[in-house]
Amino acid sequence: MQQAELIKRIKELKIKRNAVILAHYYSRPEVQDIADFVGDSLGLSQEAVRQTADVIVFCGVHFMGESAAILCPDKTVLLPEIDATCPMADMVDIEGLRREKEKHPDAVVVCYVNSSAAIKAESYICCTSANAVEVVNSLEADEVIFVPDKNLAAYVEARTDKKIIPWEGHCPTHHQILREDVLKMKEKHPEAKFIAHPECRPEVLELADHIASTRGMIMYAKNSPAKEFIIGTECGLLHGLNKAAPEKKYYCVSEFACCPSMKMVNLEKVLVSLEKVQHMVTVPYNVRTRAKEALDRMLAVKIR
Repeated sequence: MQQAELIKRIKELKIKRNAVILAHYYSRPEVQDIADFVGDSLGLSQEAVRQTADVIVFCGVHFMGESAAILCPDKTVLLPEIDATCPMADMVDIEGLRREKEKHPDAVVVCYVNSSAAIKAESYICCTSANAVEVVNSLEADEVIFVPDKNLAAYVEARTDKKIIPWEGHCPTHHQILREDVLKMKEKHPEAKFIAHPECRPEVLELADHIASTRGMIMYAKNSPAKEFIIGTECGLLHGLNKAAPEKKYYCVSEFACCPSMKMVNLEKVLVSLEKVQHMVTVPYNVRTRAKEALDRMLAVKIR
């Protein structure tokens, strides 16, 4: 089936199913283009809550679909590719986290939203890359177990007086962006500003002109007087950047900054998911209610 026909069928089925399509900034460009909303994982889930649609097609990885299911228990949440999992989310397990909690009984668990519903349920509060520092600083506890990303934990640790106990997880896509990659790109594009995601290594963040979440990176590039940017995150963000400020130039920091899982969803899979109403994401009630408490605590934190 040609792309134009695929898009036509998707649009028809969206109406038939009363569905909304959400796509992450890291998804394929053509998937972003057919989405009703494009954003980061939690922002999209919050958008899902505002929708009157019966069906949510989440073009992303499994934990994102779970977040939507946690926040929208009355809606059908579909993941076009059920095997699209997040390697970083898979690096933390419940038994290991419980052992860590036993070792540090006075510590509060802060869980990055890039994690499973079960890990969220085992945590006190969630955070995003945009609000991690504010979330940690909002806590009364002096010790924080931060899961699952050690790089985001290091970023927070440099900006808080609290003791951070990091989990030894990381995003493989961001972790393989090296300091040498940045220096090489800076030499090639000396006028470009380097903007980086806090999931990058600390030595990479040291070189950044600005550190921000995916949406934050887009807003910075759009509002900055600079005309060129080196982008320190997954390559899919370049599509959103080019749509937000097409008059500027963007360079991906590394050709290897590409998440295979985020690229698994394509138009054919979106169509099949809508046709068959397949790959439903469900979260058991006892897990969902506890995970929602952690998300709700995060949403209550005031961001400056």
